[in-house]
Formats: sequence, C-alpha cells, structure tokens
Amino acid sequence: MSQANFDSSSALVKTLRERIEGHVRYTIVRTLDHLTPAELLLPVSLAVRDLFVDQMRATGERYRRAGAKHLYYLSMEFLMGRLLGDTVCNLRLNEVLDGVLAGYGTRLDQVLESEPDAGLGNGGLGRLAACFLESLATLDMPGYGYGIDYEYGMFRQEIGNGFQREKPDRWKISGTPFQIQRPEEAIVIPLYGRVEKSRDRLDYRQDWLDYQVVIGLPNDMPVVGYNGRTVNYLRLFQARSSDDFDIEIFNRGDYIRAVEQKIGSENISRVLYPSDSAMVGKELRLVQEYFLVSCAVRDIARNYLAQYGDFSRFHEKVAIQMNDTHPALTVAELMRVLVDENNLAWEDAWEITRKTVAYTNHTLLPEALEKWGVALMERVLPRHMQIIYTINFNFLRTLNAYSWVDGDKVRKMSVIEEGHDKNVRMAHLAIVASHAVNGVSALHSELIKTSLVPEFAKLWPEKFSNKTNGVAPRRWLLKTNPHLSRLLSESIGEDWITDLTELKKLEPMAADAAFQERFAEVKYQNKLRLSRIIRDETGVISDPHSMFDVQIKRIHEYKRQLLNVLRVIHDYLGIVEDNRPPKTPRTIVFAGKAAPGYWAAKQIIKLIHNVAAVINKDPKVNQLLRVAFLPDYRVSLAESIIPAADLSEQISTAGMEASGTGNMKLMMNGAVTMATWDGANIEIAEEAGEENIYVFGLRAEQIEQMQRNGLYNPREYYDRDPRIKRVLDCFTNDRFSRSEPGLFRWIFDELINREDRFFHIADLPQYIDINERVDTDFQDLAKWRRMAVFNTARSHKFSSDRTIREYASDIWQIESYPGETEPLPETPPL
Repeated sequence: MSQANFDSSSALVKTLRERIEGHVRYTIVRTLDHLTPAELLLPVSLAVRDLFVDQMRATGERYRRAGAKHLYYLSMEFLMGRLLGDTVCNLRLNEVLDGVLAGYGTRLDQVLESEPDAGLGNGGLGRLAACFLESLATLDMPGYGYGIDYEYGMFRQEIGNGFQREKPDRWKISGTPFQIQRPEEAIVIPLYGRVEKSRDRLDYRQDWLDYQVVIGLPNDMPVVGYNGRTVNYLRLFQARSSDDFDIEIFNRGDYIRAVEQKIGSENISRVLYPSDSAMVGKELRLVQEYFLVSCAVRDIARNYLAQYGDFSRFHEKVAIQMNDTHPALTVAELMRVLVDENNLAWEDAWEITRKTVAYTNHTLLPEALEKWGVALMERVLPRHMQIIYTINFNFLRTLNAYSWVDGDKVRKMSVIEEGHDKNVRMAHLAIVASHAVNGVSALHSELIKTSLVPEFAKLWPEKFSNKTNGVAPRRWLLKTNPHLSRLLSESIGEDWITDLTELKKLEPMAADAAFQERFAEVKYQNKLRLSRIIRDETGVISDPHSMFDVQIKRIHEYKRQLLNVLRVIHDYLGIVEDNRPPKTPRTIVFAGKAAPGYWAAKQIIKLIHNVAAVINKDPKVNQLLRVAFLPDYRVSLAESIIPAADLSEQISTAGMEASGTGNMKLMMNGAVTMATWDGANIEIAEEAGEENIYVFGLRAEQIEQMQRNGLYNPREYYDRDPRIKRVLDCFTNDRFSRSEPGLFRWIFDELINREDRFFHIADLPQYIDINERVDTDFQDLAKWRRMAVFNTARSHKFSSDRTIREYASDIWQIESYPGETEPLPETPPL
C-alpha cells in the first residue's frame, strides 16, 4: 500500500526494535541470536500490542465520556484467524515491521505464518462474527463481542486413507500474546440446585438454593480498527472451579471426587461444541451456552450499573444481539438478574428485556433449530426453566386477543413443545423476547416469514427484517490479496479500503485490455502460490494455467459437495469412455470439515479422495482434470485459496442456505460464481448482473411445491437420462472403491431409492450443461477477465461495514464516535 519506504532511522522503527528486543530479553529470556520465526512470534506480538493498548483505553474512555450506547454481540463462535497479521494490516505496519525483522535475519511473512489460527469457531457463523467486530472498530462504534475462551478449537482435521480423522486443536500451545487477562473481573455462575419461593419475597421472585458455582474468568482479545483509531475487544470467558477443588469433599477424604469436580467445571470451556450424541454431551453443551450468556449478562449489567446506578436507562444504553439460538438463554438470564438480583417488578424487567435483546436467525433447517429437553433444563437451570414457563404463559395469554390464532397455532407458537418429552424451543424464546428478528439474506429473511415461523411474522410483522451478511474488506481483500489490493489502489486510490463503493470505479476498466492483463497477472501469481500449497499438503501437482474451480465450506449434504463430485465423475467418464476432453483443463479444489458425528458428510470426504486418487493417477485424464482436497480448512487456509479461485461453487439446495459469506469473499477477489438461486447468491447475481454469474437449478418455491405434492421421483431422472445413470452406476459397480466393495452403495440408495432430500439428481443435468458453458467462456480470455473484474467492482454491497451500519441504524440504535488518528506511540524500552 502507500506506506512510506522503510526508513531504518525513523522513530517508529527504533520503537519497534526496542520493544521486540526488550520482550526477547525480559519476557522470553532469550537472546536474539538464532531465534526462529516461530520463536519471534511472541516478542513481535507483544511489541505490536504495546503500540495500541493506550488507544484501547482511550477508546473506552471516549465512549464513556459520550454516554454512548453499547452493542454486545453474543456468539458461541468467533473465527478470528491469525491476530498478528490482522492487527499489523490495520495499523499499516507491514512494510516497517518487515524491515525491522529483516535486521534479525527473518521476514514478516515467516513470523506471521508461524501463528496458529485462534480456535474459537467452526464455520460461517464465527467468520461473520469476526468480520462484524472488525467493522464495528473501523466504523468507531462501541461494539464488543462476548464468547467462550475455548482451550481446544473445533478439531484439527487430518486425512488417513481418505477418511477424516479428528485431532485436538491445541491452538494455545504457544500462548496467546494478544489476550489481556482480567481476573479481577471474574463472574460467579450458579448451576443446578433447586428453587424455592421465599415468604418474604413477592411477585415472581424466587430463591435459587443449593446451587454449584463456576467462575468465569475474562480475557480480552483486542480488535483494532483500520488505522488504529478505535480499539474495541472481544471478551472471552474461561471456566474455573470455585476453588481449586471443593474443600468440604476434600476434608471428607474423597480427594479423587474433589479433583473430578474441579475438572468437570473447567470442561465447560475446554472444547467447542462437544458431541451431543449422548446425554452427558447434551448437558455440557447446555451448560456451555448458559455459561456464555450468564457471564455476558452479568458483566454487561455490572458495567452499566457502575456508570448509571439503576436500570431505568438500561435499554437506552445497552443493545444485545444474539447470534443464532445458542445465546437464547440470554432472555431468561437477563430476566433473572433483573427480577431476582435487582428486585425489579416482572413487568418492568420484561419491558427492559424486550427493548434490549435482538435475535439473528441463521438456519432454515428444522433439525438445526435448537431445542432443550424440559427435564434437562429443570435439573441444570431450575430457575431459568421457571422463568421460561412464565414467559410462555404470559405470551400464550396474549394470543387470546387474536381471532386467527386457533388451538393448532397456539401449539405451533408455544415456547414449550408438548409431547411425551417436552422441549424448550429456543428460537421461539428468542423471537418472543426480542424487539427485532432478522435473517441474513433477502431470500432467507422472506422464508423465515413465509415458511419457518409464519405465525410469528403475522403476529409481529414489524419485528422482522433482513440484514444481508457482509465480510470485512480489510481482512478479505487488503490483507488476503495484497497483489490485487495494490492494483486497486494504484488504479482508483485507497478510499476503497474503508468505503467499498469506491470499487465501482473499476467498471470502466473491465473492458480495458491493459487493465485486464494486470488483473489476470494478479490471479496467476495467486494461483502459483496456491499450487505450491496444494503440492505440499496433498502431493497433487496442479497447473496454474488451468481453471481453479473452488468449493470451500463446511461439509454438509445441503451444501452439496456431493453434487460437485457427481459432475466431476461425469467429466471423468466423458474423457475415458467417450474420448471427449473438456475444452478447459480444471483443478478442482475442495476444503472443509465434517462434524465428527456426521457420518454422511465424512463419507463424502472419503468419496472426494477416492475419486481424486483415480483421476490424478490416470495419464489420460490428469492433464485435463485434477482434484485436490486441502485438509484442515481454517481462516488462514481460506486466505490462500480465495485469491486464487477462478470459479466459486455456491451450489446449495435452494432455500436451505441462509446466506453464505464465502461467496462474498470469492466474488470480492475476482472469482466468478456458479450458483443456485439460494441465500446471498441471489443478491450477488443482482449486483454482478446475471451475465457475470452462472445460475442453474430449481428455485426454492419449486422445491417446496415438489415436496408438498410428492412430485419428485429421482428414479425417473435416472431412468431417462443416460448421463445420470452412468454416473450413479459408479457407486454400485465400485468404480471408485475397488478395494472397498460396497463402500459408496449408500449414495445410490440415498439419491435414487430414497427421497434425495437435497435434490442432487434434479439439479445434476442443468449443472452439467452450465459447466460446458463455463468451459467455453473461460477460453475467451477477454470475456472471462471482464466478468472477473465486474465481480470485484460490484462486490461493494457485501462489505460488513454496510451490514453493520444497517444493524446500527435499524436495530441497535448505536452511533459512531470517531477519535483522532493518533501517531503510533514512541514508547520507552522495557
């Protein structure tokens, strides 16, 4: 970017050297001689942190003086990636720090590569949350995250014989230099026990007795906005037992039980999403969710009271956003804190809660909407279950005023799902208590109202809105794609970094041959880099001149990696059986993790590897088609794949993907999208123009009609289309599992003999046909390059800055409080 050339005599260079050398000497107690890049990570991170901690304090003071309303974003996931690289980018230190490190015989890139990804999330939910925090800071808005400080991330994915193997993700093994510990602000969390109505307390108040206690220890992860003017933070809580162990149990001589209790308490923040296939896992997940919201709500209330004294202005100064249903217990916990701990009348507490809390829905799949068994809730959170019963009773009573609400609708809308085993519907609880409910793409938000919860939308139409997702351009363009960023800044100036609408200025250049050539050269250099990663990680040799066809996302049947594989098999068979080579050589790149208990998704990973093994070793095929599965998909790996992609596969079953954010990142970096009419793909088509995107497949309303009327019979497609028959027969004749007979027979049965729930067979013919068009277009260099430029130029809608401004205006009612852009401090040496 436009940083000044490295000046070894500048004050900032001297400061960085002094801080790095000071931390080498006094923090890690080493000398600079022969330190590896990995060993330099800690002192370099601490030296950079030293530069912005004063601004972090100043940011909080700026908000306090202004009496600012604060936004608190509660999420089970925050996929922050590598913190040092993000911070250095937003402080614009790359060139200066690289020059300093060159003096120690290393380079900045080597140090950055040694940092592990922060293991605080799994998929798009966490990546979205991370982008939102960065945009809040860049926009100078008082927005803070609350999450859990997991000791282990989701898992580290390894591949053995084509099968996914889960290994512990020890992301903290080398320390977390950016985290700031706050033990003095620990939170006490009650669990289990029993509830009793006290005679000296009136109304809805109850005493929670004989509970166990867990301690939440906060650690703050700074979030630096662009240019370092505003530094907010993500507060992460770590679970600790109330003492080293229960001394009463210890005194009775049961040391083992005492230690087990301590370990049990601390398991709460041990791992992200423990398996819920057994009751012990379900209970731990419930406890995790409660731990998050209790720590957050009590911390928010404490900080608010320290400034304002009573709760009369709470909703005017606090906004709480629940990122999906995982934090939905916020509703019951806030009511408990207000009613039981602060003696507010129920009606006043309910009014405050409703004006404070808002809910973002992220899924339309009924099985993904959380429900918790009433029996489990009564045992783990007895007071909260009482509060939920009361909320539901009061809500159902209000429905009597609506003539259109009959008994069936009451059962559908109730927070409590009746039946042999009663459940709490967490989405219903969130909707009933929130003043705003939003989806994350235009289609998704409409389907929430028409298909998911139509009764609630009819009851409260004013509650429901759309807030299409976005991604942070500093992370996903400026940092991820420095070659393209440099080209953009040279061509249209640097304002695009904080105002992505500036990218529209590229449109007149889309047909310019000289600009196309430079744009294509950037893509080629990124493909060279990814080719090296593919070779090193998988042994697959890829041709950077081939089309890089990319599908990178969580492995799930509705995301339809299987559809992609079916098309790859069709292309392979066309080469080996029909002697019909494709017009364009392709490198197919897959990456993504399957949930440990999701058998079908893990089988799809195995299928990808078996198909890749056959294709990549066949000399008749492997110059035209290559397949690679990059293991352990994570933020830092995405940052290498996305800039290199030519074609972005966004092929979920229509009506099932809420939004997607990978589609936005790929578009922003000049990939052309292959899309079903689903999620944010629709808005990408509207922005890019349908001439600059490939759209195929059934629409959501067609699928819904076929399902409702029983009109879909996948065997009819199989019987009448020889292309489909030939591809599907590969699973019954073991073409890709010669040494493992019958391994993939289940796929044939699922797609042909059963219902093919995700409409792979219905969409496969169109998918095959449109890919032939893609091959033709890719050969027309001028056309393809023009399409790629247009995608980048028209990606401005998908900046998370735009999304955050909409939330701030429509839901949170928070404002921007810009401070002065201070020069980086010249701090004295340690």
